[in-house]
Amino acid sequence: MDTALTLTTDMKLVLGLVGFTMVMFLFERIRADVVALVVLVLLGLSGLVEPEELFNGFSGNAVISIIATMILGAGLDRTGALNRLAGWLLRRAHGVEQRLLLLTSAVAGLNSSIMQNPSVMALYMPVAARLSSRTGLTLPRLLLPIAAAIVMGGGLTMVGNSPLILLNDLLLAANSNLPSGAATIEPLKMFAPLPIGLALLGASLAYFHFFGDKRLRDDDSKGATPARTQSYFAKAYGIDGDVYELTVSADSPLVGMSLGEAEALHNAPLLLALKSDSESRLAPPADTRIWVGSVLGAMGPRQQVSDFAQNHFLRMSARLRNFGDLFNPSRAGISEAVVPATSKFIGKNGRDLQLRKQMGLSLLAINRDKTVLRENVRDVALRAGDMLVFHSIWTDLAQAAASKDLVVVTDYPKGEQRPHKFKIAMAIFAVAMLLALSSRLPVSIALMTGVAGMLVAGVLNIDEAYAAINWKTVFLMACLIPLGWAMDSSGAAAWVAGHTIERLPTGTPVWLLEVALGVLTTVFSLVISHVGATIVVVPLAINMALAVGGNPTAFALIVALSASNNFMTASNPVISMITGPAGYSGKELWRIGGPLSLVYTLVIVLMVNLLF
Repeated sequence: MDTALTLTTDMKLVLGLVGFTMVMFLFERIRADVVALVVLVLLGLSGLVEPEELFNGFSGNAVISIIATMILGAGLDRTGALNRLAGWLLRRAHGVEQRLLLLTSAVAGLNSSIMQNPSVMALYMPVAARLSSRTGLTLPRLLLPIAAAIVMGGGLTMVGNSPLILLNDLLLAANSNLPSGAATIEPLKMFAPLPIGLALLGASLAYFHFFGDKRLRDDDSKGATPARTQSYFAKAYGIDGDVYELTVSADSPLVGMSLGEAEALHNAPLLLALKSDSESRLAPPADTRIWVGSVLGAMGPRQQVSDFAQNHFLRMSARLRNFGDLFNPSRAGISEAVVPATSKFIGKNGRDLQLRKQMGLSLLAINRDKTVLRENVRDVALRAGDMLVFHSIWTDLAQAAASKDLVVVTDYPKGEQRPHKFKIAMAIFAVAMLLALSSRLPVSIALMTGVAGMLVAGVLNIDEAYAAINWKTVFLMACLIPLGWAMDSSGAAAWVAGHTIERLPTGTPVWLLEVALGVLTTVFSLVISHVGATIVVVPLAINMALAVGGNPTAFALIVALSASNNFMTASNPVISMITGPAGYSGKELWRIGGPLSLVYTLVIVLMVNLLF
């Protein structure tokens, strides 16, 4: 390669755009998908990417494959496959904690080879909560090993995570800019990374079995078990006591007040239900008025509720004549949900969101960074990773969870399940996987065949399929793909690679370069997400490989695998989902995730060199 490559205006523009993307992602003032869209528009306006190619990312195999894996995952969830899985894991573990931890992590890791990592984590959170409530294993000890196994298991197939789905498209795009005489780069087969994925998954299981679990066990005190009993909420949030009915008398000062005003009174219990005009409802809106004869469903310690009733001329009854059906545990109850990084709730408070009016959810408490907020909880602006405690009817909770603005951690009776479709869903899924194995068909067509099958067979309806797609991920990927093309076609990647290699001491071993690339990609992924890191660093890796006589496919594969190597920060969507429920601190994640990241890098470099 000609190392005397001169820096052109186009190269400067592309490198400037990469810098702009990194800064915007780092400061998070604007949402990541919006930044990606701005980058796409700038690539078009500057002429760095041809207008007819600019939007090809949206129709690329990578984006279609991601959409298909999201829908297929939702189809499997609808048939109750995961509930069966939780039962099976418990039976197989025979009550031995270590075995349960190992089995659950291993199965979650295998699942993530065929589904998107965040989807697998969302499916396993209720499974973990159920296992935790039945065994006494705390959530902190369960969630990080499961999350690590899911990230590692993504390396088992070419559809396990976004960077690997992207890789083949980037390899094919690189062919058009190869120097003369270089061999054409072939796309990788569906199970090409399988040995590497197995080694990674094995390393993750061994790490937590021998090392990580001891460190997590030191912090057992902080993770209460989310059992279905009230004792957990009493211990974790101070939400305890029973439900009482309070009937409003003619002398009561509450007459004419709104529910919100009544809740703000000194030492008021939690007001979870209201009956007026023969209509009983849970989570009544804050602006609902209280009249003579209204009945309030109040929850709290007996003494507190009794004092409140006496001070405000209310008749108290422990027998639930009006609300017995509403407070039936099979119909309603207390739950916990995490605010994911993609949620529309971020920055808004309970009052703005009108949670009770719009969704039927009573917000009882917020757990933020191990601090429980109970006072004026409806005025607290929400942040990513906040754990919200709700009281609601389960069907309302299921509807709220379907919007993807909340990830419910508590195991509760779900919306419409289709267990009778279990066998047909598994058969369709198996056919899709077999088609993906046959190298004649692109993976995207094979996976979409599975989607079409599930829709025709009624495993999912089309609206559920649309709801299963995380459009933020789709836009982020489709808008950033042309940035990778521009890195390649402008020569910016070749220029950076050439200058990097010039500065290295002569005789630097290839494996050391590969380790450095792996670490660089990991650092990038902490800043600009795993998709962004893959798109920017793969062209660079291919050019470096050509410059030192290495294998371009091997270098590119190291980058794609390293892009998911983040167990320390919430920029990894899987990690951001578990920090709230398990109460991990940033320091703790670095202490346990840092060494695991080093192990990850060494395993992939070693395995890639054995394979290629």
